[in-house]
Amino acid sequence: MTTLPLVALTLVLYAQGPTPAPYVNDSKTVDSMVKALYEVISGPAGKKRDWDRFRAMFVPESRMTVSALNSTGKMVRINLTPEEYVTRIGPQVERDGFFEKELNRRAEQFTEIAHVFSTYETKRAESDEKPLARGINSIQLWNDGTRWYILTVYWQAEGPGRQIPIKYLPDPPSGQ
Repeated sequence: MTTLPLVALTLVLYAQGPTPAPYVNDSKTVDSMVKALYEVISGPAGKKRDWDRFRAMFVPESRMTVSALNSTGKMVRINLTPEEYVTRIGPQVERDGFFEKELNRRAEQFTEIAHVFSTYETKRAESDEKPLARGINSIQLWNDGTRWYILTVYWQAEGPGRQIPIKYLPDPPSGQ
């Protein structure tokens, strides 16, 4: 009798099943997952987001964490499940408008795990000249052999004394 190592057995137990048909292209590659993440949260004021598409990107135990300064200036983190993001943040982005655009990316992958450092900017309207914020999303992904899933999204915006390092920004146009 062959026995599976404990790690392999654990992963078998966490298999999530097939991707819902409308979202199958989102889960094919790391690139398509990151692109879908930005697309689903972005849109003008008054536009409903496809939260089923959003939910399909994550495993049930996924976490979304923001690191930010609280009102006393202390660095804190706020942890959300994807469902908590939908219920707590979703109404605000739909009401006020929210566009998050990837500016640059650094990615690493080893077989079924991937890590993406994705520099972003946010705006209320796509036509806004100045962004509301810029920051970095740290996105960890896992492939179960059939598709990619997001395990965690951990982000932090720029702030006083916390500028995005040049190595995470897009290359300047030639001549600058």
